[in-house]
Amino acid sequence: MKRLLAAAAATLAATPALAHHPLGGMPMETFAHGALSGVGHPVLGFDHLFFIAAMGVAALFTSARATAPLAYVAAMLLGCVAAIGGLALPLVETVIVVSLLVIGGVILSGRALALTPALALFAGFGLFHGAAFAGAITGQEAGVGGAVLAGYLLFLGVTQYAIAMGAQLAARTLLGAREAGSVNVRLVGAAVAGVGVFLALEILEAPLVAALGA
Repeated sequence: MKRLLAAAAATLAATPALAHHPLGGMPMETFAHGALSGVGHPVLGFDHLFFIAAMGVAALFTSARATAPLAYVAAMLLGCVAAIGGLALPLVETVIVVSLLVIGGVILSGRALALTPALALFAGFGLFHGAAFAGAITGQEAGVGGAVLAGYLLFLGVTQYAIAMGAQLAARTLLGAREAGSVNVRLVGAAVAGVGVFLALEILEAPLVAALGA
């Protein structure tokens, strides 16, 4: 539990600049640049990282623990490509916060998801996480070429699947997770939901302050 809280504190300490610019803001011009950005964004963006890891843990207790996370990966890539193409999903950051609250709550409940609801949940939130990841590409002033985009999408998908699988391995070996209702697994859910609450309060802070000052 101490290790879990320490990890949460460390990731919460990451600055927004670190989370959104793994290349330090340098232009992305090559396949390698795209690949590095694809690896860095899900790792350095703690909101994405917590969801992906929790999604992997939730998938662990479905009937398709190795393939269920692919529903998230596929939808995430689809959402990313759609956003790059100009499709704007509403309230992306808010939905990402909701995704943490929901997946954390599911794990905290101690109940295993049936496969179909799990796939729908993973894919639905994957679209919005993908739309957020698209900002790394669309934010480039000079645009990016096909090689950069290929590297970004490839490593974005591979990295997130690896995180989900790593979370499953950690849950089994470090936490001794054998069933969804085990205490250690539910503590993971509590930690992820707690991160969601923290981010929700950040979103609500500005309108609340404005309302109080009106």
